[in-house]
Amino acid sequence: MAEQPYPDHEIWFLTGSQGLYGDDTLRQVAEQSRHVAQSLGDAAEIPVRVVWKPVLTDAEAIRRVCLEANASDACAGLVIWMHTFSPAKMWIAGLSALDRPVLHLHTQYNLSLPWDSIDMDFMNLNQAAHGDRETAHIGARAGVARKIVAGHHSDARTRRRVADWARAAVGRQTARGLRLARFGDNMRDVAVTEGDKVEAQLRFGFSVNTYGVNDLVEVVDAVPDEAVDALVADYDGQYTMAPALRQGGDRRDSLRYAARIEAGLRTFLSDGGFTAFTTNFEDLGGLRQLPGLAVQRLMADGYGFGGEGDWKTSALLRVMKVMARGLPGGTSFMEDYTYDLGPGTPRILGAHMLEVCPSIAVGTPSCEIHPLSIGGREDPVRLVFDAAPGPGVVVGLADLGDRFRLTLNEVDVVPPSQPLPRLPVARAVWTPRPSFAEATESWLLAGAPHHTVLSSALGTGVLTDWADMTGVELLAIGPGTTPEQLAKEIRWNHAYHRLTGNR
Repeated sequence: MAEQPYPDHEIWFLTGSQGLYGDDTLRQVAEQSRHVAQSLGDAAEIPVRVVWKPVLTDAEAIRRVCLEANASDACAGLVIWMHTFSPAKMWIAGLSALDRPVLHLHTQYNLSLPWDSIDMDFMNLNQAAHGDRETAHIGARAGVARKIVAGHHSDARTRRRVADWARAAVGRQTARGLRLARFGDNMRDVAVTEGDKVEAQLRFGFSVNTYGVNDLVEVVDAVPDEAVDALVADYDGQYTMAPALRQGGDRRDSLRYAARIEAGLRTFLSDGGFTAFTTNFEDLGGLRQLPGLAVQRLMADGYGFGGEGDWKTSALLRVMKVMARGLPGGTSFMEDYTYDLGPGTPRILGAHMLEVCPSIAVGTPSCEIHPLSIGGREDPVRLVFDAAPGPGVVVGLADLGDRFRLTLNEVDVVPPSQPLPRLPVARAVWTPRPSFAEATESWLLAGAPHHTVLSSALGTGVLTDWADMTGVELLAIGPGTTPEQLAKEIRWNHAYHRLTGNR
């Protein structure tokens, strides 16, 4: 079995049948369903362990395994498959009690039919086409949220779609246990970084906790010199170091203080069980620098982050970091900053004051120190680089008052048209799909935020599955999107949420 990026998570594989066909048939069902589960578990695309469960033939067994899934911290979701005909009234109690995502896999054991030998024994054994329709009916009747994937278990498309769903299921579990430390409040008078933290915990499960910045400063100031020495040596080995920051350089002390901030942040977050955090340049307390290098390196290690107190983007980044684990590409906090409208194809230049994750970098980042015109502190240390080119997504989470909205734009990250010698921050340049005008008009219609997550590791499929699992509205902007059609979708979604009360 291939090494899994999620050793603490697993997917349970449930197979439905009934006693009507006799013990010999049930033994074949068990043998073949084990094979299907193992086929998925051995597939390189599938990022979690697939755990086969004994064949289910009665309502009580189904109810019991669903309750066991609810109680299991390891179980991220259930794959269900009706190998034969499984009367779906048996599934009502279990599915009604279930608090885990469901993927209904519409597959069969055999790939091709044995046309010259097929008989009724074969038909009775291999009737997923029959059994899955029965179970799908009760899923629709009971309003069970589920993803349906049709295709042979060995097919690459089938495995990719199961893999996307599995990553989203782990993302849902991650959000439910996520603790976020907010150092200070959000930037004054900004609307989109506000939001209902209680509603967010009800919807997604993550907990947002605010601390005074000087609570962090106490930990930073107490960092031993040995820890600072170790981090500075790490910096020297990993990055292209600006001359002023090298050993003997006149700004070396600033690098050491950046290392002190990193060590203090790591201690504070680790001791509190936090996997995401925010900072705010308007509230720095006794910090001598706005954290730049420290934030970038923590993001590279999988922490979520949001600037100016943006806890929603911080939590989203953490979830997307986890969902992208083991995939090529990177995932970073981002902000649409300015545009290049021509000549040629319009494009967007994204950046932030300091905090862009080096996981998206092309080449070796440069460690530099430059003035920062806001914040009123010493010049901060930061990593400077361009983002690696390739396809990606830009995703933002906003609180609309009656619901949360996830807006996604498919993009193509491209190299800058020219070098940027006077822009001393990490940056990404991209062309949005389907075009600049249609994408930006659609984004603005959606009321989507200016703080986002840029990922070259995840695609629309994983984010769609995660939105479905969490019950959050998703607006996807990509090929074929028009502002006119999106405006209609927004109106339809508004009516749906008002009528159903699905906050």
